[in-house]
Amino acid sequence: MPHREFHRTEHIGWLRAAVLGANDGLISTSSLVVGVASAQSGRDAVLIAAVAGLVAGSLSMAAGEYVSVSSQSDTERADLERERRELATQPDAELAELTGIYVDRGLTPELAAQVARQLTEHDALGAHVRDELGMFEGTRARPIQAALSSAAAFAIGAAPPLLLAATVGTSRLTPIVMVVTLVMLVGLGAVAAKLGGAPLTRGALRVGFWGAAAMAASALVGRLFGTLA
Repeated sequence: MPHREFHRTEHIGWLRAAVLGANDGLISTSSLVVGVASAQSGRDAVLIAAVAGLVAGSLSMAAGEYVSVSSQSDTERADLERERRELATQPDAELAELTGIYVDRGLTPELAAQVARQLTEHDALGAHVRDELGMFEGTRARPIQAALSSAAAFAIGAAPPLLLAATVGTSRLTPIVMVVTLVMLVGLGAVAAKLGGAPLTRGALRVGFWGAAAMAASALVGRLFGTLA
């Protein structure tokens, strides 16, 4: 009986964009809040900085991801068009190329030629896309999906420090934001590692370390400029 197997590579596109967006939103907005609060700024200044960071960061992530993935999509389309032209103008050469690919993978020349002929008769372009170009439906570039998921993930990640900036007094804001952010980063890193099949501890500590470094640097800069002001 046919069964559906779960492969993590099917979700690598949106998962990468979502994890990157959430991490960036949480770290950058928390660092911004910590930096401005450490400069002895009032609640309004901290809140405005947090809102501006959320909006600008979400749009920046969406634009950057869209441009990046669109470039990949353009390359994929160009390769597809080239394969279509070659199949239309050089069918024998393309059949020999496909046969050679299967020979390199371990089939005998006779069996490779038979497989190549049958796949070409069934779906020549599909066979070349999979076996020559290495392109699969689950890993195809989707610019709009990547842009929207990045923007949404950034906004979700930026929401906790923004809410803390709106509700916690400035005198206690820096330590509370840092603690909450580190806890969330460790959890996010563990979830990302779990979904990606990586060790949980390594993923959690990696994200937490860089988040702590970013917030510490922002606090130091805010304290320095707050003293000079």
